[in-house]
Amino acid sequence: MYTRVWIPDPEDVWRAAEIVKDYTEGDSILYLKLEDETPLEYRIGPKDNALPFLRNPDILVGENDLTALSYLHEPAVLHNLKVRFTESNHIYTYCGIVLVAINPYEQLQIYGEEVINAYSGQNMGDMDPHIFAVAEEAYKQMARYERNQSIIVSGESGAGKTVSAKYAMRFFATVGGSANDTNVEEKVLASSPIMEAIGNAKTTRNDNSSRFGKYIQIGFDRSYHIIGANMRTYLLEKSRVVFQAEDERNYHIFYQLCASASLPEFKDLALTSAEDFIFTSQGENIFIEGVNDAEDFEKTREAFTLLGVNDSNQSSIFRIIASILHLGNVEICSERDGDSCHILNDPHLTHFCQLLGVELEQMEHWLCHRKLVTTSETYVKNVSRKQAANARDALAKHIYAHMFDWIVEYVNKSLHTSSKQHSFIGVLDIYGFETFEINSFEQFCINYANEKLQQQFNQHVFKLEQEEYMKEQIPWTLIDFYDNQPCIDVIEAKLGILDLLDEECKVPKGTDQNWCQKLYDRLSSSVHFQKPRMSNTSFIVIHFADKVEYQCDGFLEKNRDTVYEEQINILKASKFQLVADLFQDTNKDSSISTSSSSKSSRVNVRAAKPTPKVPNKEHRKTVGHQFRSSLQLLMETLNATTPHYVRCIKPNDVKEAFSFESRRAVQQLRACGVLETIRISAAGYPSRWTYPDFFNRYRVLMKKSDMTEGDKKLVCRNLLETLVKDPDKFQFGKTKIFFRAGQVAYLEKLRADKFRSACIKIQKTVRGWLQRVRYQKIRKSAINLQRYGRGYMNKWLLVSAIYLPSPPPQFLLHHKAIIIQKHVQGWLTRRKFRRARNAAITIQCAYRRMRAKRELKQLKIEARSAQHLKKLNTGMENKIVQLQRKMDDQAYCNHLLSPSSPCLPLTPLSFFSLSPPHPLSPSSSPCLPRPLSPRLLEAQLQSQARKHKDELAAFNTQIELLKDDIEKKQEILNHTMSLSPEAQVEYSVQQEITRLTNDNLVRTLQPPTPPLIHYELKDMKPHAVSATVPCLPAYILFMCIRHADYINDDQKVHSLLTSTINAIKKVLKVQIQSSTHTYGLKFHTYFNAFMTQNTAKQNEHCLKNFDLAEYRQVLSDLSIQIYQQLIKVAEHMMQPMIVSAMLESESIPSLAGVKPMGYRNRSSSMDGEGPGSYTLEALIKQLGQFHGVMGEHGLDPEIAGQVVRQLFYSINAVTLNNLLLRKDVCSWSTGMQLRYNISQMEEWLRGKNLHQSGAVVNIEPVIQAAQLLQVKKKTSQDAEFTGRVLTSVLFVVQIVKILNLYTPLNEFEERVTVSFIRNIQNRLQDRNDVPMLLVDTKHTFPVLFPYTPSALSLETLHIPANLSLDFLTRV
Repeated sequence: MYTRVWIPDPEDVWRAAEIVKDYTEGDSILYLKLEDETPLEYRIGPKDNALPFLRNPDILVGENDLTALSYLHEPAVLHNLKVRFTESNHIYTYCGIVLVAINPYEQLQIYGEEVINAYSGQNMGDMDPHIFAVAEEAYKQMARYERNQSIIVSGESGAGKTVSAKYAMRFFATVGGSANDTNVEEKVLASSPIMEAIGNAKTTRNDNSSRFGKYIQIGFDRSYHIIGANMRTYLLEKSRVVFQAEDERNYHIFYQLCASASLPEFKDLALTSAEDFIFTSQGENIFIEGVNDAEDFEKTREAFTLLGVNDSNQSSIFRIIASILHLGNVEICSERDGDSCHILNDPHLTHFCQLLGVELEQMEHWLCHRKLVTTSETYVKNVSRKQAANARDALAKHIYAHMFDWIVEYVNKSLHTSSKQHSFIGVLDIYGFETFEINSFEQFCINYANEKLQQQFNQHVFKLEQEEYMKEQIPWTLIDFYDNQPCIDVIEAKLGILDLLDEECKVPKGTDQNWCQKLYDRLSSSVHFQKPRMSNTSFIVIHFADKVEYQCDGFLEKNRDTVYEEQINILKASKFQLVADLFQDTNKDSSISTSSSSKSSRVNVRAAKPTPKVPNKEHRKTVGHQFRSSLQLLMETLNATTPHYVRCIKPNDVKEAFSFESRRAVQQLRACGVLETIRISAAGYPSRWTYPDFFNRYRVLMKKSDMTEGDKKLVCRNLLETLVKDPDKFQFGKTKIFFRAGQVAYLEKLRADKFRSACIKIQKTVRGWLQRVRYQKIRKSAINLQRYGRGYMNKWLLVSAIYLPSPPPQFLLHHKAIIIQKHVQGWLTRRKFRRARNAAITIQCAYRRMRAKRELKQLKIEARSAQHLKKLNTGMENKIVQLQRKMDDQAYCNHLLSPSSPCLPLTPLSFFSLSPPHPLSPSSSPCLPRPLSPRLLEAQLQSQARKHKDELAAFNTQIELLKDDIEKKQEILNHTMSLSPEAQVEYSVQQEITRLTNDNLVRTLQPPTPPLIHYELKDMKPHAVSATVPCLPAYILFMCIRHADYINDDQKVHSLLTSTINAIKKVLKVQIQSSTHTYGLKFHTYFNAFMTQNTAKQNEHCLKNFDLAEYRQVLSDLSIQIYQQLIKVAEHMMQPMIVSAMLESESIPSLAGVKPMGYRNRSSSMDGEGPGSYTLEALIKQLGQFHGVMGEHGLDPEIAGQVVRQLFYSINAVTLNNLLLRKDVCSWSTGMQLRYNISQMEEWLRGKNLHQSGAVVNIEPVIQAAQLLQVKKKTSQDAEFTGRVLTSVLFVVQIVKILNLYTPLNEFEERVTVSFIRNIQNRLQDRNDVPMLLVDTKHTFPVLFPYTPSALSLETLHIPANLSLDFLTRV
């Protein structure tokens, strides 16, 4: 097998090759063979190429985490991303702490609520890479460490930054929804369509490109529910309002408004098609394929309404947008002299002034003139047509920027909350590094921001790397990493590019050329600044990502952002309040709209420093200064949080789905810092293994003697020291082993060689066995042939002896001698055997006799010991007590059955009376108590004495109360006697009304049977009654109702049922106890509606006077509620066990293999002994406990079967969802483990007689998924079998997902080819499946309550004395 390498390629960046001839140090040529078998002589040396990069083993290709690769370099990263994206259609990949997201240019079904629920609560390394995993990690760290978090989403235009940020916010809105009905999370999501409408536009690279940066802070309370949000925006591209390049558009809101211009409410805007306006038609294409601007406009208006923007303000916003379009169509005519201009009767200017409510004459005048103020006088100057057009465009940009700022401020007000913010998560959606053919001021600011972010990123990565080494107590050697501070100094330091630009803007006649010349003079000594050879009006900055040439034209104008003051004054005087308010603060920063204003800074980490008002507009801060200040505030905020990074990659420029251009991708990987992360990681110990994972993976390289040691760390240490001789190639940490680059590949090679050697040995043994079997068959055949041949020969000799002359005497003598020898040798051998056998028997007898004597001696010693006597008498005392109690019970029963006994019932009716016995008698029954032992009798007498003492105290208290009542009544009587007869009557009536009101209130507030209801629903334990009568509480309640029916007490029936229902509801809210569930489920079946299935005796027990039909629906609904709560509690207890038990635990030992993991290790990899690790036995035990509890409570077997069916559905849903979202468990060994686990659960169902409950049908999808992992997946015959047999219950999208996720665990397996997956898709394309990837874990089957007639006779019902229901009396 040849060594595989990567060599540079001008088209594909890197190309795979193999070394076909051994290389020795000093050779100048490396002999290679390309993948198409083409030979290549690759020159190497100081003046030629360096040695090529080594390729990773195939088993590592396609890993979730790039840091899991043994060889970490650019070609390995690029190839891994390409394989995952094009072959497996995985758009997310980890690179250490960075999530790399590649834009698929296709809608994927991986962002639904079921996916959010699947990722919620999971550790980041447990599931496949996803934006939801990053969001969950940020949310979890915020809750765990109480530290603010930030998610930094960056990438170039069209890479998918806005979509990634939107999905992150959707995750927070779903997981951390508001605790009250304020719907803050909906408002947070509603801000997205608004910001996209006013801040996004179509570019040549992206149909929905964000033309501004934004940082959204989502605030949480102490319970980590969303309470509010706040938004900061950065560097809106104002130039797009007045100019768009070919095949680009202006901001979406302009086209949305034009598409809806025909609506009645927009007639006054005087709008037509977007093609009729200059500001929207310069790109020559006003449409976007697949986008309906009118529908998007409705969504924008709905979002405005949801955020509280009233119709009046919405109308004002649309008027301002329409006025900008009309302003762009205003035609300015030049005078003959060329130094002045004028505007003829332009209808667009009229519409502009009407829409903004300003004077037409004033605006017409100041569009063509400007005021100059000197120290001595003020005069008006004409301007040229070009200057007037520039002023018009500047005014349009200024109006739009102020409207943008106002909308952002209003959104912040709507999302603001008065509640105290405990913590927040910020989502930064900001432009990535950009370089075009013509780069101007906007690109310079964008790349400056990326320089700052890259510096923060490098420092954070370096810091995490250092913390990891220190935590594991690994010797820390300083790793050199790229620091771009010198480049940042060139931009922002004193006399840097921005400083010189601001200085030139202050010069009255400053020009771009003069500023450019100053740059050449001051910065030419810096290594990060260069002057182009062929230009004097541009400069080059060497950024961390690339070398960028900037054209100086327009830098000063864009930095000044000049707008004529007279035009602003006209807008201030607008008759529309919103328009006037937009321009009241002339010193407001016009380019950068941040949340540092006083109105919205209440939700920030820290408020921006207050800016002093400067009366002179000439001293207003420039755009560059404002951007630098806001960027500094952003960096302070990010440094005060824990950052999480998402790097978005644009795979191609033609927006083709799942097409990967290596040249475009590698440019972005270099620019976004992913390769710098790889370089920092590779400089130290990039590969890291926990001790248990390393042990499980490489135990095949260990000796049998090493496996017996209990300390796995010591075993791993001994193994590595044996295999790797250089101690610098690895380091032992506290919990992990650290490896230099390439060492894991070396260990994988040793492991593969070991397996190959084992395979050869197995093959050798099997082949030897086959040859031996074949030899034995041949030998047996030869013996048979010889036997028949000898028989034939002997027959011939016999015939010859009979019919031919006699043989010679010598032959006869020889034959007789052979016969004698045979018998003598047999006799000698038998005699020898008998002697040996007799000797062996004698020795055995002697030895057995000796052992028997020893045992007899030991038994005699034990027989004389006290311990032996104690064992013999063990349990005798208990048996005697039980026999005595049994005799007492028998005597008591005989006494009751005797004719003279006064305790025989006088009526066949059986019910319980709730009337308490007389206080002075312990029981209402005239029967004498059973004979009791003296000790029990003494305890009972003491208890009776205490009871009488308490009753005596109660009577004394009652006497005192009666005395007080008599005194009060005496006072009332004396007062009544002193009144006149008429007053006495009126006073008596008032007293009676008061008494009746109080009595009614007391009856309402006090339930009639509090002891019974409280005891049955809270205090009674299931195990106390399960041994006697299952569902005894339900029988007791029913007999109490029968008593109330027997005495025809309607109030008691109503009170009993109402109290029972209210008590059950209260228990359901406060406690979650299975006993409550079962009592409620059983109680609802005792109604007259089921009399048809009753026996004659049971019909006698039915209610005679009352119809309880009105309670039937209430109790039925209550039973359903109890069932649902039972399911909810059971699923909550099983939820953390399912994944670990079904997918991660090794039910079949040593079957699963552990692959090399990256920075994001699986949480379950810590030897399976953590608190979150469960085995299949634990899950089955939990199911057994649920089933046992249901049986203890006497729950109907059919209902118990429905509960088990629902639980098995939950197991199926959670298991399958995790299988579909985890690449590390989609392997042949996992399929084998899963199939074994399912068989064990099926065996449990058969053992509990539940195989007919429908539970097996619910786990059929997991069964087929396990089979899909195990079958061959290579040929067309395999595809036919798979599509015909193994895909009946799985959806097509699930089948394709599993095949894409399938991962070989060693080199002897092959990956599933793209052609095989396409073959499967073609075979299943006729199926009308729902495109649903994950199973709905919240689905609940409807419950059906069967009626099972009771075989219990109420006369035989016996209440155990240990239940302490002494207040119940049988009548």
